[in-house]
Amino acid sequence: MKNVITMDMIGKVRRMHRRDKKTKREISRATGLSRNTVAKWLSEAQPIEP
Repeated sequence: MKNVITMDMIGKVRRMHRRDKKTKREISRATGLSRNTVAKWLSEAQPIEP
């Protein structure tokens, strides 16, 4: 099954960073997303629909 970017995944990334205090690299490894994608999602002021 192809990985689909959803608002749920963006929320999961943000929770991992803010609540669990994980680094971008740790989030990248746990989710299989690239570090650039994780960094982009964390830097956005408000979530946008992918």
